[in-house]
Amino acid sequence: QVQLVESGGGSVQAGGSLRLSCVASRNIARMSWFRQVPGKAREGVASILTPSGMISYADSVKGRFTISQDSAKNTLYLQMDSLGPEDSAMYYCAGRTALIGGWTRPSDYKYWGQGTQVTVSS
Repeated sequence: QVQLVESGGGSVQAGGSLRLSCVASRNIARMSWFRQVPGKAREGVASILTPSGMISYADSVKGRFTISQDSAKNTLYLQMDSLGPEDSAMYYCAGRTALIGGWTRPSDYKYWGQGTQVTVSS
């Protein structure tokens, strides 16, 4: 079993920045950030394959968000810049052991954090 604990959410004005962190109880192959607003499906935001460092982003956040990892601390980060109201959501850290396959489907992930709220005001 893997525990994931997120932190770093909060409220910010449009154009601002936030950094999310996710501490894992052990290293796992793929770690991703998802977000969800009430009434909508959970959406993949960014993902990293921890062995290789290969990174993927959703088109909606490319150029604004940066995913990174500190392998020594088993910690995943999401630096979010140029935030807009459309980025307001509950953000979740997710992990899985499978290396192959796409990264955007929530059902492919076994481990989830409790979520951290991000609210961006205009």
